[in-house]
Amino acid sequence: MEISQSWSKISLDDRSPQLNTPHSLEISQGERGHLLAVEMNENGFKGEADTKIQVRGLNKVSDKGDSILNNVNVDIPRGVIMGIIGPSGSGKSTFLRALNRLWEPPKNTVFMDGDDICGVDVLSLRRKVGMLFQLPVLFEGTVADNIRYGPKLKGKKLSDNDVYKLLTLADLDSSFFNKSGGELSVGQAQRVALARTLANEPEVLLLDEPTSALDPISTQNIEDVMVKLKKDQKITIVIVSHSIKQIQRIADVVCLLVDGDIVEIMKPDQLSESKHPMALRFLQLSS
Repeated sequence: MEISQSWSKISLDDRSPQLNTPHSLEISQGERGHLLAVEMNENGFKGEADTKIQVRGLNKVSDKGDSILNNVNVDIPRGVIMGIIGPSGSGKSTFLRALNRLWEPPKNTVFMDGDDICGVDVLSLRRKVGMLFQLPVLFEGTVADNIRYGPKLKGKKLSDNDVYKLLTLADLDSSFFNKSGGELSVGQAQRVALARTLANEPEVLLLDEPTSALDPISTQNIEDVMVKLKKDQKITIVIVSHSIKQIQRIADVVCLLVDGDIVEIMKPDQLSESKHPMALRFLQLSS
């Protein structure tokens, strides 16, 4: 997979928002000559992969008038793990929340499979675009009740065996089946929340520091699950993480977000080639 400092600028003037873009990850951000475009290859990039999510001119301003996101433009191909890094307060979580309307983006700024997500029923969208937060919130009832919640809303009842499989996938054993949320550690609750999200069979997973409360072994197990979901089910995963090492282990591409601007997009193993001082600082502190 080659990385080039040239990229295609995207013009929507003569096209419908439901355009089909080339099978690449493209970004346009003014005249920033250091921005990188990452081309796809046969291992989930380029050719076989199509664009799952398109973001065009996404802006967000705080109630105080401060800019949170600045004209963000990016394509996220299907079946790819994109890691998002950047300093605290740079807009990472806001960007993530826009992708499933936990923060309502402006119309014609976020598209999934070519459709403006603002025109999609929000509950239907969130079944397709699941999100896992840093601090999990479980519903009342048992672990099994939590995992069955989403499918139940669609009129589908998961069998006990289905629940056990989802528990295993989230690195939990069958003993958790009848436990309540109050009996769980934060790390265990995080894994139950992952199993609950996966029960909806999402097409996209949004992960905001999903392993921050997990020990190294559980972290590795969850990372293995992410890679397997991408490989076997072509799930598109966008993960915000402060761990450069985690991003380097599992991501196909890394996006550096600084003060609301996407300033770099590159392969994780080429972070050292970045020209941006924040990317180099992240790498230095993680080594």
